Amino acid sequence: MSTDTDATPISDIPPGSAWPERLSSISRHDLPASIVVFLVALPLSLGIAIASDAPIAAGLIAAAVGGIVVGFLGGSPMQVSGPAAGLTVVVAEVIHQFGWQTTCFITAAAGLLQIVFGVSRIARAALAIAPVVVHAMLAGIGVTIALQQVHVLLGGASRSSAFENITELPGQLLTPHGDDFVIGLIVIGIIVAWRRVPDKVRLIPGPLVAVLVGTVLSLVLPGNPDRIKLDSSLFDAIGLPALPSGNWGGVVPAVLTIALIASVESLLSAVAVDKLHTGGRTNFDRELLAQGAANMTSGMLGGLPVTGVIVRSSTNVAAGARTRASTILHGVWILVFSIALVGVVQQVPKSALAGLLIVVGVQLVKLAHIQLAHRTGDLAVYAVTMVSVVFLNLLEGVLLGLAMAFAMLLWRVVKVSVRATPVAGTDRWIVRVDGTCTFLALPKLTKELATVPAGTDVLVELTVDFLDHAGYEAIHDWARQHESTGGNVEFVEIGTARMEHAMTRPPRRGRARGILDEVLGPWRERNGDAVAAGVAAYHRSHAHVMRPHLDQLRDRQDPHSLFLTCADSRIVPNVITNSGPGDLFTVRNVGNLHPADGSDASVEAALSFAVDNLKVHNVVVCGHSSCGAMKTLLAGTSAGPGLDTWLAHARPSLDAYRAGHPVRAVAAAAGYDETAQLSMVNVAVQLEILQRHPVIRQAAAARGLTVSGLFFDISTACVLEVTTDSISEIGRGPLKGAIDADRGKSGSTGIRPTRSPAQSRTA
Repeated sequence: MSTDTDATPISDIPPGSAWPERLSSISRHDLPASIVVFLVALPLSLGIAIASDAPIAAGLIAAAVGGIVVGFLGGSPMQVSGPAAGLTVVVAEVIHQFGWQTTCFITAAAGLLQIVFGVSRIARAALAIAPVVVHAMLAGIGVTIALQQVHVLLGGASRSSAFENITELPGQLLTPHGDDFVIGLIVIGIIVAWRRVPDKVRLIPGPLVAVLVGTVLSLVLPGNPDRIKLDSSLFDAIGLPALPSGNWGGVVPAVLTIALIASVESLLSAVAVDKLHTGGRTNFDRELLAQGAANMTSGMLGGLPVTGVIVRSSTNVAAGARTRASTILHGVWILVFSIALVGVVQQVPKSALAGLLIVVGVQLVKLAHIQLAHRTGDLAVYAVTMVSVVFLNLLEGVLLGLAMAFAMLLWRVVKVSVRATPVAGTDRWIVRVDGTCTFLALPKLTKELATVPAGTDVLVELTVDFLDHAGYEAIHDWARQHESTGGNVEFVEIGTARMEHAMTRPPRRGRARGILDEVLGPWRERNGDAVAAGVAAYHRSHAHVMRPHLDQLRDRQDPHSLFLTCADSRIVPNVITNSGPGDLFTVRNVGNLHPADGSDASVEAALSFAVDNLKVHNVVVCGHSSCGAMKTLLAGTSAGPGLDTWLAHARPSLDAYRAGHPVRAVAAAAGYDETAQLSMVNVAVQLEILQRHPVIRQAAAARGLTVSGLFFDISTACVLEVTTDSISEIGRGPLKGAIDADRGKSGSTGIRPTRSPAQSRTA
């Protein structure tokens, strides 16, 4: 698709050598795309003007202004703007209440308000409206349009309300105008069937073909269908708006309604269009400024309100547009057509446009949106909004929908689950409190706590993200009373809100924490005895989760791998291998070494026990970056008698490093420092030593035991695989360049525990 430079406004293109290339790109891509968009926009603009009870020319003016003004000024490079079906209902109501010229003033005022929105840089705030409300609003508009245009299709006139359109529809069905009805049905049939024609034919817009066929049939078939009437040329239709003669109390809500709906629809359309191409992203504030300028211009010239329109925009992208030139040119073609081909417009039967609008209205009711609302529990919001838009008005429908969405949000936010259940086979009970524990939860909380028998042992599991004083007091008072009857109450706090804070500060929602914060959080911020504090936190928050799994392992262990790694405090084997208790038989020493001469009884005993007794499937050696042992080897300095003796076992690794071990070359090419290079070579050498070990060789031959190497890069949290001659990213292949933090985040060790992590923690 396009690039960021493609998204540059035409007016901002630098002069010189860039112009020939740009003009060539415009002629090859944007010019054809603009014609396709023009052919789609033309019948829609006429139909929307009719559906809004506005002058026909108003739809053409709005389409031309939307294309040219927003095209030059807009912040969304591929979005096409013009009159939209989403505003037909509210515009029709405004015209009915204030008249056409005052409606033009309201449109211009709404544009000025949009400019204020854009200057205030609050454009993204319009996106805070729940999508389900927007979807239901569009569905309600679609139903309203379809109900109106069915009467026009049958040769009659639409009524002023949805209720009248429904109640009078049976009578209209009994007295249809045959010529109008046949033409409308043919138009609907062509549009519906057009999606099944070959792709090459479908390059011509279906709505245009349908309206053209309907127009030709209206000229050759008997009958006299009602046609579009243009009283004058487009220039004659241009006129200044009129100030309202009183009733400003009704004008202000109308201005606000049009401004808000036009803004939200434009911004949501821009978001959707951004997903369709790879060019520049939308500048929402700039887009809102452009939409406001277009509405001011359209209102001052006598046009309909303008918004960004997803149908035309998606057509623009699909047609191959590369820059905003396509949007601008489509507006120019509409302007030329409206001036030079007025006679053609007057041959179009209203029933043909009615058929087009019925299809547009039905398409606004999307089954996918209804299914999504059902899956997400928002079907009630969808139904209330849609029905209110149809039978009340657009503003009241949206407000009711937002109120319903807010009520459901409030209910979900304050919702709490409280369950008191006996533990099978024991006289213990467990009380689980999950959610937001506030005074609103007291009826449910006290009811469940009252079911716990007196004198029993109770575990209270609190998984709450908000705990106010009332909730704390209810739980605390019950616990004190229960213990007075001889029972025992133990608290486990898994959630982010803590009981200890309920009496010392105002309630607030706790910070969401992950596994490293909850289970393996560093102690550097703790005071006093860090180990004791950590044990206390473990008992308080996680011991009961571990207990069932560890209970299964109390008589035997069944690890998958022997894990030989460094004693460095920054290496946490179960974290970097995503494994749980019982999965790794871990041996740690300085430098992750296995003495080649077998002189270290401890390492030898661990290896023999893991391979011969525990029957592990894999032996893993894991080194790491910034290793102190490797730094000492490279420096050649003394680290003390005991450490010097131990590091003598690493001399083969240092010799291999200096001799140009293949792993060193790969690590150096990837940008690792000398310490990391030696660490990787050391892992490779340890693998060679282990592969020669009699115990390993016998197990490998008998049952397929494997030996593998890992390297943990501390700065990026990335785990690499090390072999005897190379390094690779697990799942990505040989290492070819520096590994950055973003790539490291997806690293995996490839170790597969006998139990899944979920089973290891919750079994």
